[in-house]
Amino acid sequence: MIKFAQAARIALGSIGSSKLRSALTTLGIVIGVAAVVINASLGASFNQFFADEVSSVGSNFIIAYSKQPNLFYDNELEIIENTPGITGISPRKMMSGELNYLSETKNVDIVGVEEEFREIQDLQMEEGSFLTDKDSYAAVLGYDMANEEFGRKISHRSTVEIAFRQEDGTVVKKDFKVKGILQDSKETIVGGDGSTDLLIFIPVSAMNEMAGEQDYGAFFAMANSPENVRQISDEVDERLARNFGIPDRDLEKEDVKPYEIFNQADILEQTEELGNALSSFLLVLALISLFVGSIGIMNIMLVTVTERTREIGIMKSIGYSRSNILSLFLLESVMVSFLGGTVGTAIGGSGAYTLENILKLPPVFPLALIEIGVLVSVFVGIIAGFYPARKAANMNPVDALRYE
Repeated sequence: MIKFAQAARIALGSIGSSKLRSALTTLGIVIGVAAVVINASLGASFNQFFADEVSSVGSNFIIAYSKQPNLFYDNELEIIENTPGITGISPRKMMSGELNYLSETKNVDIVGVEEEFREIQDLQMEEGSFLTDKDSYAAVLGYDMANEEFGRKISHRSTVEIAFRQEDGTVVKKDFKVKGILQDSKETIVGGDGSTDLLIFIPVSAMNEMAGEQDYGAFFAMANSPENVRQISDEVDERLARNFGIPDRDLEKEDVKPYEIFNQADILEQTEELGNALSSFLLVLALISLFVGSIGIMNIMLVTVTERTREIGIMKSIGYSRSNILSLFLLESVMVSFLGGTVGTAIGGSGAYTLENILKLPPVFPLALIEIGVLVSVFVGIIAGFYPARKAANMNPVDALRYE
């Protein structure tokens, strides 16, 4: 039986005798393994990014969103508030209005909420404080609204005029004291309100009073723990469905309900599915690269076997067995692939880190990727090298010695 050290020395000698060809053969594996590593790292980074984004806009949230006007009122607010496991709730209503400051008027998006909304959506203050249930005509401005929209800073002690147009065309104007300014944040509020930076928050009671309305557009609630979010959300769904006369058999039919409910757990699941779908697509491309690389190794190994036919004949004539020849050429294939896998893993790790910085993703590089890169390359080397090695092992020594 040929010793491993001897086989490795012979394989390295063969690889070193044709450095350019070996390098070109290795290139396919380098690209394939690098693609696999980049894909796996980016997939993990995207999943972490989505999870961070969802967590950054609130914890344990449950949102009931009205699909039609004049659906949600105080009765529905009480139904959700009295659901076991709900620790906080705020109605939310969004309207377009006008903001006047120092004789300059702009069309703006205004959100009517209550005190609990800040905690549910984890809004952070730059100046002042958020709304309380005792406030009537107070406002909290998004960072850009306070600092950029009017070309000058609106402090949290300023007074602004807000106007709404009622359904009959009547314009109602009121002065609002700016109570606070939100921190600069490009994150989007879950529920479709857009970035907080350009929003204005006022008490929903003041909004309804000025607009001449009593309904709400949505309810933002908080569950008592992440583990119970989905269960509590389902309970809220069942209670609202009964309230609107929807039979139990139609609870799973979203098109039957005049409202929509989603929660943090559902969004995290959806974003994870999105990340997995993206990873799967990239993985297919990486596997194609690996397949092309394996074909390259197989072709070069076949050429090597042909070129070394007489050498194979000599080996067999001096006592090398069929398994010795098979192991020798298989080891050469694995070494070429292993070299490509090692380089590919290093390049893939560097490439993933660079792309994650460019895309502003959290850098995630599981150490298992190093093992994956090496193991994949060894596996490819075995698969790609088996046929050429078997061909060499099955050669007739007499015919091999006669080969010119």
